[in-house]
Amino acid sequence: MKKEMMIEGMSCNHCKMRVEKALGGLAGVSSVEVDLSAKKAIVELSEEVDGAVLKEAVEDAGYDVVSIQ
Repeated sequence: MKKEMMIEGMSCNHCKMRVEKALGGLAGVSSVEVDLSAKKAIVELSEEVDGAVLKEAVEDAGYDVVSIQ
């Protein structure tokens, strides 16, 4: 299962790594790929993870989640 997150506030590779680390540390997340230019993260899930949990992880890292699909 995949979820696509649109994220505002990322501007450099450090931002990319922070978001990947924040999401990758969550239970049920098997991989994360952040596309800095497209301002999105593709999250591969091994089990259902609530969108609110994903959003909170990114916002705790200092970025704004615009949408999750």
